[in-house]
Amino acid sequence: MITTFEHLLQTRKNILKILEANVGKEHFIPKGFNNSLYWNAAHCIVTQQLLCYKLSGNKMIIDDELVDLYRKGTKPLGTLPNIIEVGKVKDLLTTSIEQMEKDYNDGLLKDYNEYPTSYGITLKSVNDAIFFNNMHEALHLGYMMAMVKSL
Repeated sequence: MITTFEHLLQTRKNILKILEANVGKEHFIPKGFNNSLYWNAAHCIVTQQLLCYKLSGNKMIIDDELVDLYRKGTKPLGTLPNIIEVGKVKDLLTTSIEQMEKDYNDGLLKDYNEYPTSYGITLKSVNDAIFFNNMHEALHLGYMMAMVKSL
């Protein structure tokens, strides 16, 4: 699993790099897209927390407000997050993965409530969730890379 966490952390670093290279444009929704760079980044954090923590019966390290704003099926609201909220999301891109790896290694994420994804894959364990989450985040990184070309 070490490599799996390393891959996820690298994906998150790539997402952060895109956000930092596009300051001032991170909330813009390019033509042909439904969401912004920032929304994709926050969505990755929320999905990882829901899939790996909530479905394993553990407390998420993010608040419900973030979940409500960036979970599957949401779109950016008319108001933009303030500088503190943006900083928190940028920080969570790496710290949430470091914490998940620690919690996984400490055995906190072993129970799991089976979850059928809209992708057509049923997650039966936290290992399934982590592997699926890596694929999910790589997909959103790809969206972000395409969005940058449209900015």
